[in-house]
Amino acid sequence: MSQGVKICDVDPELVKNAKKFRLRKEKTNAALIMKIDVEKQVIKEDELHEDISIDDLRDELPEHLPSYVLFSYCYKHDDGRVSYPLCFIFISPQGCKPELQMMYAGSKLNLIKELDATKIFELRSLEELTEDWLKSKLAFFR
Repeated sequence: MSQGVKICDVDPELVKNAKKFRLRKEKTNAALIMKIDVEKQVIKEDELHEDISIDDLRDELPEHLPSYVLFSYCYKHDDGRVSYPLCFIFISPQGCKPELQMMYAGSKLNLIKELDATKIFELRSLEELTEDWLKSKLAFFR
């Protein structure tokens, strides 16, 4: 008999840190990486990276485990404007345990709501996480 997947709670400390992250004044890329503590069934902050490129972020993420990332991106528009969209990226690589994928997927919507994220993207492979990919996704929001 299969057991139901419990949707995980969001650590209040993560919500507090995400609000600070959203209001940061720096003009560089930054990433707040989140993960699920499987034993405690809680989504918590894993790492915070300031001034990180998308390539470096890709290198920081686990290749065979799902991840949530809140990414503040320095987006230089074609017309010369600069904006700093806050992107929620859910990475669910193929080949990881189905139970873990289900736990992350089942908890995603609650986390998005708690973080008040509006630009939501999903990937099935870390190799897809490139600057060109992100720019193509953000082009939709112009």
